[in-house]
Amino acid sequence: MKIKSVNLETVCGITSTLPTNSLPEFAFAGKSNVGKSSLINALMQRKSLARTSAQPGKTQTINFYNINEEMYFVDLPGYGYAKVGKETTEKWGKMIERYLHQSMQLKAVFLLIDIRHEPSQNDQLMYHWILHQGFEPVIIATKLDKINRSQIQKQCKLIRNGLQAKSECIILPFSAQTKQGRDEIYELIEKL
Repeated sequence: MKIKSVNLETVCGITSTLPTNSLPEFAFAGKSNVGKSSLINALMQRKSLARTSAQPGKTQTINFYNINEEMYFVDLPGYGYAKVGKETTEKWGKMIERYLHQSMQLKAVFLLIDIRHEPSQNDQLMYHWILHQGFEPVIIATKLDKINRSQIQKQCKLIRNGLQAKSECIILPFSAQTKQGRDEIYELIEKL
């Protein structure tokens, strides 16, 4: 996929009105430190358009990136480690739920999970919640460069079992460092 233009077009906070887009949307969800911004930057072929941070929980809005005037990458707020109160976390949850219900153009939800670890309780909740919203999440197993090649199958199986995901659930290993897995994600996006 050739990325000719990228534009952060819309930023929605807790009280914002969601945009009515006519182009397909692909949403990205994941724990606060799972490498979501790094993945989005790698897919957009940009170094730091989506802000990465050593401090988890930086994305506190829903960010709509217009890609090539053909589609949107939608960066959802991270869950889990953000040092915010329960009330704010609940508002983010409602904001994400509103987006999943209202978007007429949402084609897929990518759920990012660290390949090194069994899915956390938050990951499991998010996976089943996305299913409950009527979407079959595509799992992106991040931080691939942190494990040996021989461990990939075992760790993907650990993720599948931890989520109690069906055999048809797609799990794509990905490394922001080496960009391994990026072409597979592009292929899937183009198919959808």
